[in-house]
Amino acid sequence: MSNTSAPRRRFLKKAATGAGAAGVLAAPMIASAQTTSLRFQSTWPSKDIFHEYALDFAKKVNDMAGGRLKIDVLPAGAVVPAFQLLEAVNKGTLDGGHGVLVYHYGKNTALSLWGSGPSFGMDANMLLAWHNYGGGKDLLAEIYKSINMDVVSFVYGPMPTQPLGWFKKPIARVEDLKGVKFRTVGIAVDVFTAMGAAVNPLPGGEIVPALDRGLIDGAEFNNASSDRVLGFPDVVKNCMLQSFHQSSEQFEILFNGPKYNGLPAELKAIIDYAVQAASADMSWKAIHRNSQDYIELKKAGVKFYKTPDAILRAQLAAYDKVVSTKAGENPLFKKVLDSQRAFAQRAGQWQNDYSVDMKMAYNHYFGAKAPAKKG
Repeated sequence: MSNTSAPRRRFLKKAATGAGAAGVLAAPMIASAQTTSLRFQSTWPSKDIFHEYALDFAKKVNDMAGGRLKIDVLPAGAVVPAFQLLEAVNKGTLDGGHGVLVYHYGKNTALSLWGSGPSFGMDANMLLAWHNYGGGKDLLAEIYKSINMDVVSFVYGPMPTQPLGWFKKPIARVEDLKGVKFRTVGIAVDVFTAMGAAVNPLPGGEIVPALDRGLIDGAEFNNASSDRVLGFPDVVKNCMLQSFHQSSEQFEILFNGPKYNGLPAELKAIIDYAVQAASADMSWKAIHRNSQDYIELKKAGVKFYKTPDAILRAQLAAYDKVVSTKAGENPLFKKVLDSQRAFAQRAGQWQNDYSVDMKMAYNHYFGAKAPAKKG
């Protein structure tokens, strides 16, 4: 081999390297991952704090997904009526939605056990504990499968105890409910019916107009913030606080099954953690906003009354009869009820034994005999 071979080989190697580099530079840039857009609808009017909670969840997902996933949330009625959300998500008319399980009561009565009733003494956060760690999540999936709903459900957002309701006259006795045309939903329909009321399960946006026109005499919705913005104080001035009809309810975030299952694992993880973050954020925001709006309702002339214990005990008695009947009619209803009872007996004893009465501390600082503020 001649002495010119080595320089020639170095020249060819250098040329090949240069050509490779030029090829890299000439190649088009690889496009970034495309955005998956999901169209959601809530079951709430756009002005309601509940719709705000739906937007809060979507923002958390959108922010964490970094452009790969975008959830757009429409208010109730934008695509389908509030009570048709489940069917729309199942069919793919909507990619997902935000609502409450009790709105699907007509599909399977067991769905209302996620918060409609006293839940064996569990508050909303304890019921979420049962759902996530006590078997509720699997039972919910079983119920949806039994009614042929291909959806993925996330239960989140523990709600504060809901009032008995708004009435044209204060409710002082159980007998005062007899013949009252009343709005509620879920198992509460059966409970209030058993207590003598004539119940009409209207969607949230239709309640105040019905009260204003005299189509109903009383109604419950949920909380001080929602009740205020929906216009309850404009048509009724009496609100009965404390009730067992929906003392431990939560929200539900629904996804169309095929749409959700087609997402990459990392986007599913973002949704899961966004649900958890939104659950905590919702509970904090509720305390902040509900307490402010409670004050504003009082300023607007609303009179608040504590629901008498006799009515609360009558609710428990009516509830027991209603669920006993439904458990006999629906095996899944009984399955959920038994699961909740077992969890509540264990977790409730722990909570009641360990938890101090915070009302004692509140009265110490803010009651009639509270020590004078110094400074």
